[in-house]
Amino acid sequence: MRVDCDFLVIGSGVAGLSFALEASKHAHVTIITKRSRTDSATNWAQGGIAAVLDPKDSFEAHIQDTLGTGGGIAHEDVVEMVVHEGPQRIRELMEIGAEFSRRHGREDELDLTREGGHSARRVVHAGDITGREVQRALLHAAEKSANIRIVEDHMAVDLIEHSRWGGPRRQVVGAYVLEEKTGEVHTYLAQATILAAGGAGKVYLYTSNPDVATGDGVAMAYRAGAQIGNMEFFQFHPTSLFHPKAKSFLISEALRGEGGILRLADGTPFMEAHHEMKDLAPRDVVARAIDYEMKKSGAEHVFLDMTHLPPKDREERFPNIHAECMKYGVDMRTQPIPVVPAAHYMCGGVVVDTQGRTTLPGLWAIGEVTCSGLHGANRLASNSLLEGLVYGRRVAEALANKEERVLPGKVPEWDVGTAVPTDEAVVVSQNWDEIRRFMWNYVGIVRSDKRLQRAARRIALLQDEIREYYWAHLIDRDLIELRNIADVAELIIQCALARKESRGLHYTLDYLERNDEEFGADTVIERGVPARVLV
Repeated sequence: MRVDCDFLVIGSGVAGLSFALEASKHAHVTIITKRSRTDSATNWAQGGIAAVLDPKDSFEAHIQDTLGTGGGIAHEDVVEMVVHEGPQRIRELMEIGAEFSRRHGREDELDLTREGGHSARRVVHAGDITGREVQRALLHAAEKSANIRIVEDHMAVDLIEHSRWGGPRRQVVGAYVLEEKTGEVHTYLAQATILAAGGAGKVYLYTSNPDVATGDGVAMAYRAGAQIGNMEFFQFHPTSLFHPKAKSFLISEALRGEGGILRLADGTPFMEAHHEMKDLAPRDVVARAIDYEMKKSGAEHVFLDMTHLPPKDREERFPNIHAECMKYGVDMRTQPIPVVPAAHYMCGGVVVDTQGRTTLPGLWAIGEVTCSGLHGANRLASNSLLEGLVYGRRVAEALANKEERVLPGKVPEWDVGTAVPTDEAVVVSQNWDEIRRFMWNYVGIVRSDKRLQRAARRIALLQDEIREYYWAHLIDRDLIELRNIADVAELIIQCALARKESRGLHYTLDYLERNDEEFGADTVIERGVPARVLV
């Protein structure tokens, strides 16, 4: 089946919905999402959105905090642009009904909090379920628009390139999309295709991300020939709940922002030995510190202690986290929370300019799927939802100009060829588990050339197996996701091998120092071209 639309958006989180709301003013927008419309990393976001809304704060301070956390390779022009546009995007969210927390007894003032790496209180939040509230407001507005169509349980398989069939230039004109309930693959054609597919935390064994975060957008863009950047910079959140039954539950950085203290099993606070900002150090520092202390002592986890704080800074400020911890027998009012690091945020992705254009005509990208230059080598807390809001609007404004759009033309329907139904699904689950485990062990918080080379050999063998299996069998969501996490794993490994230094989230035992002369720029990789640092 062929489906024609003005704009095709892949993903239903903050970035995709922000784009759709603005773009629907001048065009029809189709959003496809591989599960339900609320199944996104946005919905899981706890902390908040960073923006300068306090008279005592300043744009310059937010810019400097972002650049400082970014390890020397964040793009200053991008940082300035996002920071300056942030407050207006927050106001627009409030205009469509987003309800953010207010100061106790001061309903006319937002309750701005502070997180690691920030020099001021500038994080807007809705309790500890900010992402859920933002997505609720955006979805409510989108569902009222006659120009927005949301298609659930549909997963993009591959981008469609016009040049494959004799077009004048290589351009993306849509995507092949699997309808999960029927198993059919439909041809979606569009004047612009917008990747808003989120991150790739599921490439690692332990992650704070939802199950949908399998790197689909980056993998598809890479296979289509788009430039990918900075994939070695994968942020590990320092604190996820350590419990055998607590799947991927994040303990927000905002707890440390409100005074939480990281401690060893004997109660000793340890962050003062690792950074001058102690428990408010940037995430990469805190994650490495926890990893170091765990390996040093042999412990499976450390503790985040909130017991010394007033009640309002615990269960009232973090009702969702408190309730979730209580489900597993952890009362943060009277006992410290057992925590362990987990893969959290992909700072690299599809390379885009300040308007969200990729290196392929017809393909645009917004949100976590991108390498925009905002984060550099490490993301400042709560800049992620901000990025999705700002770039969603900017891409929509760019596409209001019809000259930015492409003409799809004639493309062939999906051809299953000689593929047959699978009779060995265990192959998918085995390869999935193997990739996630060696990525955690070899390409995790602390790396070395030897570990990376082992990982490179393993992923090459597995990709051969996956390719053979992929082309021989009818596809389903599990197989598509396996193919995607394998491609993303390869990109992370190759980018990490290219960077012979330690910077931001990339920390290697073989090159402990930062080397600005040879590696003080972005890492880029594209199909057929090895990873390289653009100095």
